Amino acid sequence: MFKKNILSMGLVAVLLATGGCAATKGHRSTGGVVNDAELVTKVKAALVQNPSTKARDINVKAFNGQVQLAGFVDSADEKAAAGRTARDVNGVQSVRNDLEIAQGPRTAGEVVDDSTITAKVKAALIGDSRTKASQINVNTNQGIVQLAGFVDNPSAKSAAAEVARNVSGVKSVRNDLEVKS
Repeated sequence: MFKKNILSMGLVAVLLATGGCAATKGHRSTGGVVNDAELVTKVKAALVQNPSTKARDINVKAFNGQVQLAGFVDSADEKAAAGRTARDVNGVQSVRNDLEIAQGPRTAGEVVDDSTITAKVKAALIGDSRTKASQINVNTNQGIVQLAGFVDNPSAKSAAAEVARNVSGVKSVRNDLEVKS
């Protein structure tokens, strides 16, 4: 229990420190950005506390109270538990559960390959002027890339998928990006 509390406090500290990475739009107030960062922190902390979820495998983004869960989990039960956990957090207005069920265990080599693909996709997004890489989470499992987060417009969403598809080693792309409204 002590170790779990330390982990939770550390996660909260990291998330608070990186709160500035929350998706923003030029006309949003500072309060809106802070509220979304708070929601991300609260949801991540709740996922850490839930023994049915592996919080490290779940990316959380928030925009105007809408929470998006993304990443690869082991089972439909874990996906459902994560969705319920996020919905139960005070301040969450809606949850989009884009968690994918992994295709089974991966070898150490596959994990390294997926990490390499993720890094290549992130680098390609950074290098493309049509995308804001800070708005996009990239998850990879067995060569399948998932893009998640909140982007400014439909063309940024399309461009991100195009960029990811052109990265060596990518088998397919699941574009779960949301356009901010």
